[in-house]
Amino acid sequence: MTTTRSFRCDDMFRFNNINLDALTETYNVSFYYQYLATWPDYFKAEEHPNGRLMGYIMGKAEGDGELWHGHVTAVTVAPEFRRRSLATKLMLSLEETSDKVFNAYFVDLFVRVSNNLAIGMYERLGYSIYRRVLGYYSGEEDAFDMRKALPRDVHQKSIVPLPHPITPDDLEW
Repeated sequence: MTTTRSFRCDDMFRFNNINLDALTETYNVSFYYQYLATWPDYFKAEEHPNGRLMGYIMGKAEGDGELWHGHVTAVTVAPEFRRRSLATKLMLSLEETSDKVFNAYFVDLFVRVSNNLAIGMYERLGYSIYRRVLGYYSGEEDAFDMRKALPRDVHQKSIVPLPHPITPDDLEW
């Protein structure tokens, strides 16, 4: 049995087994601390009964008006703990925070267009491709901006796909 709990500062010294993965975007320590200090409700860890970290999710709330939304900055599970629905559990936690705590219209995330496993998981969770962002990952690889409408977006206007790709410079947030 695993535990979903709030991410703590000392977890930064314990999550290398999760971050050492080619598909995981890693950031500098101050970036993680900023998220933890600014959006603690969005930063969760999945912990094994023996205390080992298995995965984490971090996000934020951003936007204005009908663009007010929850954003998944990172969700990742250590390779040895994958295929146990931990990423799904973490995503549902972030969606609930976006809905209940921040009253957001939708949740969005960026995913590499080549990451078919993640895209499939997000689609199973109800996300759809909103737009393609050219060269999002270091100018080398495109990303899909995927979205899921939350109950506040009654008419699901936030997920109507854009007909053309954009560049990172065109992103609102």
